[in-house]
Amino acid sequence: MDITDFYDTFFEEADELLAEMETHLLDLDVDQPDQERLNAIFRAAHSIKGGAGTFGFEALQRTTHLLENLLDHARRGELQLRRDIVDTFLEAKDMLNDQLDAYRQGGEPDPEALERICETLRRLALEEIGESADVEGAGAAASGAATAPAPAPETAAPAPAGGRFRVALLGVADKDRNLLIEELGQLGDIEGQDGDDTEYRVTLKSSLSADDIEAVMCFVVEPEQLSIQALSAPDDGGDPQPDEESGAGAVAEQSAVQAKSAGEETAAAAPRADADTDSRARAAPKKAAKPQAAGESTSIRVPVAKVDQIINLVGELIITQSMLNQVAEDSDTVKDGALVTGLNLLQRTARDLQEAVMSVRMVPMDYVFSRFPRLVRDLAGKLGKDVELVTEGKSTELDKGLTERIIDPLTHLVRNSLDHGIETPDRREAAGKPRTGQLTLSAQHQGGNILIEVADDGGGLNRERILAKARSSGLAVSDAMGDDEVWQLIFAPGFSTAEEVSDVSGRGVGMDVVKRNIQAMGGHVEILSKPGQGTTTRIVLPLTLAILDGMSIRVGREMFILPVSAVIESLQPGADDLYSLAGGDTLLKVREDYLPVVAVHHAMDVAGAITDPTRAIAVIVQGEGRRYAVLVDDLVGQQQVVVKNLETNYRKVPGVSAATILGDGSVALILDVSDLHRLAQSKKDNRIFGNVSQLVEEVEPS
Repeated sequence: MDITDFYDTFFEEADELLAEMETHLLDLDVDQPDQERLNAIFRAAHSIKGGAGTFGFEALQRTTHLLENLLDHARRGELQLRRDIVDTFLEAKDMLNDQLDAYRQGGEPDPEALERICETLRRLALEEIGESADVEGAGAAASGAATAPAPAPETAAPAPAGGRFRVALLGVADKDRNLLIEELGQLGDIEGQDGDDTEYRVTLKSSLSADDIEAVMCFVVEPEQLSIQALSAPDDGGDPQPDEESGAGAVAEQSAVQAKSAGEETAAAAPRADADTDSRARAAPKKAAKPQAAGESTSIRVPVAKVDQIINLVGELIITQSMLNQVAEDSDTVKDGALVTGLNLLQRTARDLQEAVMSVRMVPMDYVFSRFPRLVRDLAGKLGKDVELVTEGKSTELDKGLTERIIDPLTHLVRNSLDHGIETPDRREAAGKPRTGQLTLSAQHQGGNILIEVADDGGGLNRERILAKARSSGLAVSDAMGDDEVWQLIFAPGFSTAEEVSDVSGRGVGMDVVKRNIQAMGGHVEILSKPGQGTTTRIVLPLTLAILDGMSIRVGREMFILPVSAVIESLQPGADDLYSLAGGDTLLKVREDYLPVVAVHHAMDVAGAITDPTRAIAVIVQGEGRRYAVLVDDLVGQQQVVVKNLETNYRKVPGVSAATILGDGSVALILDVSDLHRLAQSKKDNRIFGNVSQLVEEVEPS
């Protein structure tokens, strides 16, 4: 068996351990550090070091070894933590990420960067504890020396890493057990094996330590399924026996084994009594972590591509189910009660299956929010500001594909809030505010969408400055514009009110990209701001881009789909409610609001449609924070549709976000409300593209 088969598993678990390490470092109180946090940080570094050593990732092993020894001193209280020391640990964590990426790509880490971080860690060890960080187990040796006489020189030598071990596999299936035995053969010489499914024992002679053996095995089995025991050399040809010292019983031996499985390293020079006490103390974190390990055993790792394939197949199943319903409705078989009952059951089962499969792809927003504490901490320190980050709704779930794409827009919004929104401590104090600003990231479900907000309690947007900048940039603005329209100006390309350009912001190349990216995900951005009180940027996204609930509408002989999440109401316009404006625009009065009228037949060049607004149906929809009245011939009904990317399969079409396949096999275009309005406006002077019937024929499946 090739050991590289375990690379992907190691990389994934190492990424999780580094993310856990960063979280604990950011939450660490340097004045009163929590011992459990320090232990967790140490265990993360130690686990990565063990795996790196086994797989031959020398640079990664070297860096984690230096970091691990410093962390060992910190958790023993021998290294007094400060903010700059925590910053160094975070810098080392970033370097470990870079090294993992290099190995993942099949290359080697940058040697200059490796030497730089190693030198930083060595210098920190010399300055703070007066020792070299390269001395393995320095912390343990120092701890033992504090309570016992110095050992004789011949006993001070560290124990050799290798030896004989009895590796017990507890409750491991035959298939996995065979793989593990093959892997053990890669780590040393197998001298014997025996046992059954409950406990299978392998006697191994290896040059590695028990920790390194465990680090490799735990990529395949859970820690509680593995027991590693050091053995003494065979005596007079007899069987190997567990190491025993005079008066040391089974309890002491068991404690030492537990300490090894917890990932601790002890110096051989320490007296046995101290080692026993220390072993029992270090075994406690392992016991506390067992429930979590047991929970993880109920989950499996599945590549996202496989989940996407299942989602596509479920989509095809829904299309097939719609076709069967269409056939049943168009034939006399609709009178067959058993067939109708079967089709209804198929419809319910298909929908339940779709929801179950989609839930597999949903991940909590904590996946996104967990990236920002570090960003806020570093950037606030760089800007000389005190900022508290608050996250709400971390358990709210969103499609994994969207979480990957929302990270960059959110990052830009957070940086903008820190740079432009939240004031410096002195300005906040002068304005009667707390010196520490607050930045809030929140997420919640709202109907069929997810609502993500980035809110700060800073100075808010300056209306006059934005209008002045817009005029100087040649944008058409007026003092009569509402605040919502003024705030949307900051999304214009190249727009920035920053007085000077910095490496954080001010170039005017970010907010327009944020808006385009969010629109590409089927969402929109809204801004709420009050002078002196702060700004809230609200992002509204669909929960998933794979399947949506759509409203089928008919215009002429063509069928279109409107997302149900965008539909507010529908009504029959009256002549008294329609108002014509100069330039050919038409407004529809709905209660106290005047909404722009968008005629689908005009925007999409549909022949044979109803052109009299009083005979058409007005569907009130919302897009990009504005409402429109969309004129259609008829409302056909609501149905669940499978979204097909039109740009990938055909080309970008103005006014259209995607396409779907209806029950009769025909293609229906899913309308983009906001882009449809822009398309209708532009068509007053220019013809954008040909008849929609020709477009549908081009993308119709053969």
